[in-house]
Formats: sequence, C-alpha cells, structure tokens
Amino acid sequence: MVTATVNKIIPFSCVDGPGNRTAVFLQGCNFDCKYCHNPETIHSCVNCGACVPYCKPQALRMEQGKVRYDMEKCVLCDECFHHCPHGASPRTREMTAEQVMVQVRKNMPFIRGITVSGGECTLWRDFLAELLTLAKAEGLGTLLDSNGSHDFSGDPGLMAVTDGVMLDVKAWSRQDHLAVTGRDNETVLRNLCWLAENRKLTEVRTVIVPDLFDCTETVEAVSRILSETGSTATRYKIIRFRPMGVREAYKSLPAPTGEQLSRLRDIAESYGLQDVVTV
Repeated sequence: MVTATVNKIIPFSCVDGPGNRTAVFLQGCNFDCKYCHNPETIHSCVNCGACVPYCKPQALRMEQGKVRYDMEKCVLCDECFHHCPHGASPRTREMTAEQVMVQVRKNMPFIRGITVSGGECTLWRDFLAELLTLAKAEGLGTLLDSNGSHDFSGDPGLMAVTDGVMLDVKAWSRQDHLAVTGRDNETVLRNLCWLAENRKLTEVRTVIVPDLFDCTETVEAVSRILSETGSTATRYKIIRFRPMGVREAYKSLPAPTGEQLSRLRDIAESYGLQDVVTV
C-alpha cells in the first residue's frame, strides 16, 4: 500500500490555485532554497527527540525510539521547528491516498478541487497518482504545486490525472539557480516550455530577492516563453521576498522595493501577459 508523509492538510484555501480548494502538503524537498518560507518541510524527522522537551502542551513524546505526535494536543506554537537541529518537522503523518481522501471528502461540496504541495510533492509520485485518481473520480479538479524537478513530459500517467501545475521558476540561469537552490534547473525550464505548450501550466511563480539572482533576466525570460507558447493568459505571480519563517542565516536577504516589483510587472506585461500579480 503506497503511503506518503503528510505535513498538513488545509481544508479550505483560496491561495493554492483557482477557487476554494483543499491543499495537501507533503514532507520532503530536493531543493534547499535560501529564502524558503517553510524550511521545516525540507527534511524528514530523524527521531532524535530534541524537540520533545520544548513541547509545552506535550503533543510530542518519545515512544519506542520514535517521536510520536498527538494532533489533538498541538497548539501550533512551532517550538518544535525552532529547536530541531535537522530542519525537519515532527508534526507529520504517514497516510494512504484513501486516508487523505477521507479528509478531503469532509470539505465537499464546498471545494472546487485539491492542490498537492510540499516540500516537493512529486517526490511521492506513486502516491500522487493514486490520490489524484481518487479526487478525479469524485469530480474534483487536481493541481500540483511543484519546483519543476520532476520530468512531467516523461510521465503521461501522472499528467492524465493532473489538470495543471503551479510551477516555481526560482532563477533563469543555471549558475543563479544553483546559488538559490543548490540544484541546476535544466528540468525546470524544460517543464516550463512543455507544460505551457500542452496547456498544463496553471501558474508560474518567482520569488524576487534582489542581489541573490538576476531577477530581471528571470522575469523577462519566463515572460518570453509564456508569450512564445501562446500562454499569455497564464498567471505569473511575482512574489516579494519576506523574512518571516525563513531560517535565521537568511533573514537578512534583501527584499525588493515596490518600485522594483512594478518594473518587473511592466516587463512581464510588455510581453503581452494578461494576468501578472505582484504580492
């Protein structure tokens, strides 16, 4: 039976794709973005127990060498994240696709669909395919929120049950992408083109961090691809870096000014993009 490590399930979300959706966040990521706003989703808990003494409501306990999590006691204070030496979260559950759907069905008929995010959701490819198949059978829309490291063009089975992908383009040049994430972006850029050409691209997002990478080059190149593929109606979300939730070592990264964001929006719109959002 295929399972995945689920970080959290948000019953109703209006920011994880069009309409009201249930958002499922899976644990684990193969990128290590310096500006990551959810760094506790990158690594898996190693059951060291360092977080347990800091959990005042006693939602965490050690049992047979493993950290056990009690959702009913948790007050979401995040102290466990702050005291984890491995940058992980103990607040996770191993779930099957059907167990996740039990939670999703509680929100019907008030949702338009589900969005699966992370971490990086495609690290759990077989679980994803099963979950999205179940969701489609219920008449729900299906979206993936991805860093683009999975080759979507080579996975027709997954794409058959995926309505669209919300794709992060962290930086355009390989050198910049390595500096931001620790990984190259060959597959990301190939996915950008393929998803756009095959009408599977729901949204593109770039977090703007001046001086960390060439933001102008990235926005201009993404906008050009969207224009050339006839995807000018695809939403391009240009996101201001904010230090909230970021690891201490990267809190001093520079945030863009309103003027810089406006200039980037103008560049995107100059390529005919019809839905450019700066947030």
